[in-house]
Parts: sequence; C-alpha cells; structure tokens
Amino acid sequence: PYIIANEAAERFSYYGMRTILTIFMVRYLAIMSEPIGTGMSNSEAQAQYHTFSSWVYLFPILGAILSDAFTGKYRIILWMSVLYCLGHLALAFIGSGGLTAEQWMWLGLFLIALGSGGIKPCVSAHVGDQFGKRNEHLMEKVYQWFYFAINFGSTLSTVMTPWLLEWYGPHVAFGVPGVLMALATLAFWLGRNRYIHVPPGGMTFLKELFSREGMFTILRLALVYACITVFWSLFDQTGSAWVLQAENMNLRWLGIDWLPSQIQVLNPILVMVLIPIFQFIVYPAINTVFRLTPLRKIGIGLFVMTAGFALSSVVQGWIDGGAKPSIAWQFIAYCVITSAEVMVSITGLEFSYAQAPKTMKSVIMAVWLLSISLGN
Repeated sequence: PYIIANEAAERFSYYGMRTILTIFMVRYLAIMSEPIGTGMSNSEAQAQYHTFSSWVYLFPILGAILSDAFTGKYRIILWMSVLYCLGHLALAFIGSGGLTAEQWMWLGLFLIALGSGGIKPCVSAHVGDQFGKRNEHLMEKVYQWFYFAINFGSTLSTVMTPWLLEWYGPHVAFGVPGVLMALATLAFWLGRNRYIHVPPGGMTFLKELFSREGMFTILRLALVYACITVFWSLFDQTGSAWVLQAENMNLRWLGIDWLPSQIQVLNPILVMVLIPIFQFIVYPAINTVFRLTPLRKIGIGLFVMTAGFALSSVVQGWIDGGAKPSIAWQFIAYCVITSAEVMVSITGLEFSYAQAPKTMKSVIMAVWLLSISLGN
C-alpha cells in the first residue's frame, strides 16, 4: 500500500507538471519574463519538451548504479524524492525574482529530471523485491496493478492541472503537483519498516555488472530496447506535437469544451480500461491460436503503434488543408496507441525484471528507461 500510494501521488505530480509544460512554454513563459519577451515558437517548445523528457529517462542510469552498488533502493528513492520536491518548488517560484523566468524553469526541470529519473528504476525494481518464491506467481498481476496506479494518478492530474493553469496561473498549477510530490515522499517514508530491503551489492554488484553474464544480459536486452526506442519516439509526441495539433481542432466533444493539453487524459483512462481487457480477454484469446510470449506481445504492439500514428498523420493533413476536424479523431488514435502501450510498456517492465540478475535489477530497469531517453 505504501509503494502504490507513493507511486500514484508521484505520478500525479510528474504528469501534472508535464501535461502543461508545452502550453506553458508557448503561452505563459514570455508573459512572466522581465522584460516581457516573445515566447517560444511551437517547434522550439516541442524541442525543449523532449530535451527535458530525455533527461528524465537518462538519469535512471545514475540512480540505478548508486542504489544497486552503494545505497540500496530505499535510500536513493527517499533522497532523490527530496530533490524532486525542490524542483517543483522552483517551478512554483517562476517569475518571482532573483532569476529570470526561463532560469527558474530550467532549474526546476533539471531538479525534477534528476529526482524523477533517479527513482524511476528503483521504484519498479523495489516492487519486484517484495516477492519471493512463495508468491512470485503473482508478480505479473502486481505489475499490471502497479501500472494501473501510475495511470490513476496521471488521470487526475491531466484533468485538473490544465484547469489550474487556466484559472489560477502557473504558480498554483506547478505548486499543486509539488504538494502531491511531498505527500508521495511522506507515504514512501511511512512504509520504511514494512518493506523487504534488498541490500546493495557493493563489489558483488560491480563484479556481476562487468562479468560475462552481466554484459551479455545488457547486450541481449539492448537489442530488444533498440526497437522499442522507436516506439517511444512516437508515443511521447502525445505531450508535444499532439497538444499543438489539438489547438487547431474542434475541441467541443461529448458536450465538453476541452483544453488542448487536457485531451492527454484519454491515455491513462484507456490504460486502466484496457489492462483488464487485455489480461482477461485479448491475451487468452490469442493464446488459443499461438503461445503469446513477452517478445511476441512487444512485437505486435510495435505494429499496432504504426496504425495509430498513420491516423494522426491523416488528421494533420486535414488541418494543413484548412479543415478543423473534431478532437474525437485523437480519441480514436489514443485507443490504438494505448493498446500498443499496454503490449509494449507493461510487458517490457515485467520482462526486464525477470531477465535481470539478482544484483542488477535497478540497472536493467535503467537500461529499459534509456530507450525512452533515446526516443525523445
């Protein structure tokens, strides 16, 4: 319960901040600058958004090595969470003096990238550490519900944070996710006496990392992750290019006037809907035809992703031709790419933990996350 509560609150804070980041850079950053500047163009905002995302998924290498070799997972998660909170605090102070608005923004984003990136591989591996031979058969389902908690937190934040930005401005919109990150840190700390703590590997970790088996494991997985990198180069555009595409669409849908950044809420909602559908209907049905291994799930997911972005490309063609298509077209595209995400991302997490040697769990998770960094 402590890990799940921590993950739900941490994901609220991260996705809440990330949901409004592109819109903030295009619309608000110039207003908060002294003297008032011209702001970022759409293409520059997209580039900076993906620069930040690449940092977030690069720093897991640092967190993984520190935790597996020296500190253990619990300590690095707690320490990095404090940096994470300071990053949110810096974003909430944008435009308050001392630094320029853009300097406050990059200070906050760097601390969030360091904190979030540092804990990412450790939290996923920490979940797996709670299971031994007695209950390891439950691990597949636990990772499904762990992913469900991630998307529950991101659903709330993706709906709420754009409203906070629209109604109360950037200070509140960035401040509320900071409060949630503080609560996430508290929730994790409260469970300190309940966790199974796997001690750091020390020299054993370093020997295993550079052993023939360790290097071969990383190389073998890296070949798989190289293909998945292309998946992330597409998927993470939902927070940048798709937001800017939504600005040029008819945002009236289902009787609601959507904000451009708010439509991203479809992804976590669909994840929560599709997880049980795939778990109890789709996968068993496919297994009656042929055995569905983790690599086969990932391979099918990559082809499904192609169909989702083909639809997005068609919609963009309509917009470039002067039309104003309904935002419902993005809903259909989200259905397709979220199906791909369930097959690729969740399976990749489970597959990575299962393939990793005992003392290298966090490092393997970090190599998995590196594929997201390279994709961005």
